[in-house]
Amino acid sequence: MTREVGEAPGADPQMQTREPEAAGQAAGGPDGTWDDPRIPWSGRPRPVDILCWAGIVLSGIYYWALLPFVAPLVGTHPVLLEVLNGNTAAIISAAAFVRIGHGSLVVVLLAALPGLMKFDILYWWAGRLWGERIIALLSGRRNRGGRYMARVQRWGRKFTWPAVLVAQFLPIPTAIIYVVVGWAGMRLVTFLILDAIGTLLWAGLLAGLGYELGHHAVVVAQTISHYGLWISIALIVVIVFFQVRSQRHMLSVARQARSAATGGQASTAATGDQASTAATGDQASTAATGGQASPAATGGQASPAATGGQASMAAQASGGDEAGS
Repeated sequence: MTREVGEAPGADPQMQTREPEAAGQAAGGPDGTWDDPRIPWSGRPRPVDILCWAGIVLSGIYYWALLPFVAPLVGTHPVLLEVLNGNTAAIISAAAFVRIGHGSLVVVLLAALPGLMKFDILYWWAGRLWGERIIALLSGRRNRGGRYMARVQRWGRKFTWPAVLVAQFLPIPTAIIYVVVGWAGMRLVTFLILDAIGTLLWAGLLAGLGYELGHHAVVVAQTISHYGLWISIALIVVIVFFQVRSQRHMLSVARQARSAATGGQASTAATGDQASTAATGDQASTAATGGQASPAATGGQASPAATGGQASMAAQASGGDEAGS
């Protein structure tokens, strides 16, 4: 999906800007401060990175903002709730109201399209922008996205097309599927068409269930709306608990990775110091050996001179003896 810089003329300029940033991170430069496991890009963010990430964050805020209104609306204005967030209970409730003479099934199905699809394009775009990093970020500890990536590499569109069609039916977050197909290179028009078909199939299944339940589903929905405030509070508490636990796990993993990297650098530095100390010791030992050898050599050179002096003194003594005689 990407080209290395210098591989061919007209290489991607974004890749050219990314590689110096990666080198700066490897060297411990200032860009390394951006390499956070909680964000999907590596290095300093581009404007498109900020725009896409802001859209995903705002989608989460939108979901949280609507959460207190889900239970009150499901039994009073289910079609409106469908449009706002595509809630499963809202689709069933709206179809059940049709069964007792309120509304139309066509309206129920069409209202589900914007409710279920409105943020899907953001995750497709994220897959195009960030690839494996966003897949790993969304997959969590189970690494479900990694398994889907391996299947994409083996089967190509034989996997991606059916995956988008049945994404709503799978017991995993649909965002993982949309990110994977974006990473795989699925065109936007193809993605939107397949996503719309899959959404209609899912909404049709739920609407059929609600229509079959009829009055019983309406009674249940109205009961939920009656106790909507307490149900909303309970949902918020549960979601906050799991979100906080997930964030703590991610921070713990990040700290362990940084500690391991710091320990590796310290070990390398210690090994270098030991090698430097050993080299210094070898030089000192060689110098000491040379110092010891010099006196011996000097002594060796002095011995012939001393011998010559002794011979000269003997000759003078002998000359004196002869003169005395």
